[in-house]
Amino acid sequence: MLPTSITNVNQLEALLSEPTSGVVDMLRRLDGDIILLGVGGKMGPTMARMAKRASDLAGTKRRVIGVSRFSSAHEESNLQQHGVETIRCDLLDEDAVGQLPDAPNVVFMTGMKFGSTGQESLTWAMNAYLPSIICKKYRRSRVVAFSTGNVYGLVAVSGGGSREDDAPNPVGEYAMSCLGRERIFEHFSRTLGIPMALIRLNYAAELRYGVLVDLAQRVWREEPVDLGMGYFNILWQGDANAMSLQAFDAVAVPPAAINVTGPELLSVRWAAERLGERMHKAPRFVGTEGSSALLSNARPALDRFGAPRVPAEQLLHWVAEWIIRCGPTLGKPTHFESREGTF
Repeated sequence: MLPTSITNVNQLEALLSEPTSGVVDMLRRLDGDIILLGVGGKMGPTMARMAKRASDLAGTKRRVIGVSRFSSAHEESNLQQHGVETIRCDLLDEDAVGQLPDAPNVVFMTGMKFGSTGQESLTWAMNAYLPSIICKKYRRSRVVAFSTGNVYGLVAVSGGGSREDDAPNPVGEYAMSCLGRERIFEHFSRTLGIPMALIRLNYAAELRYGVLVDLAQRVWREEPVDLGMGYFNILWQGDANAMSLQAFDAVAVPPAAINVTGPELLSVRWAAERLGERMHKAPRFVGTEGSSALLSNARPALDRFGAPRVPAEQLLHWVAEWIIRCGPTLGKPTHFESREGTF
């Protein structure tokens, strides 16, 4: 049963880390420890907690290990309190990576997006060089690696979104570096026989960040809403966590690409108007909707892993309440409206 409202961060993170039956079943069958690289990002902490909770429910004893530089000591302590082991490591330091514990199951979550404009060399190092370090260290492991729907580029709204067999067409250096990340993983998968899955995520959302938070803040502050990128997909982060962990069931050589997003094709205008109704604000719009957008079709993943637990309408309601109550946010806008691929 979904709560009618979410009132604090503890409740939010408990819900985001609640495992599905599919995750519990998968972790009951999966052998060995799980290590999450780049666990300190937006999704990592609740995914690590979900992996731990699901393993406990499955009656499977395993280490769940989170690796990050941990700029936030609170985040590291919070993971430890929930049974997740933590290791501080700069993953670009190959010697330090060599000292990490072996694990048969690896979740690769690290990458650079925000601030990539002006730091293009670091973006390529993080997104396209780092995978080679990880593949050499974990050549005997299964790897679920995060990618992005940005590798597809803009597609016609009428087409229903990009599919996994569509040719990539990245726009901007960030998206190109993400395609580079996929190609490096694919190379080592083929040459070293590493079973992998590439998670093309587009977009995960909760109450502290995401496209709906961006829109809700603009409506609440009575700022204009840009309609240039007129349509989008989202997925409750808890469902994104669950689908990504279940992707260990789909690893293959060469890597299996998996679109992970919600089933709804959402209109920016519709979402802003619905948020405005709940906030008693009249949204202001600038620009007009284009005929293309960054959209993904996740039907194969939804058929395989199950429908999301949280529909977009429910998430929209939670976000509106959260912003009205001045709930904390991460201060990391998605820049989903960028059509030039600059972040």
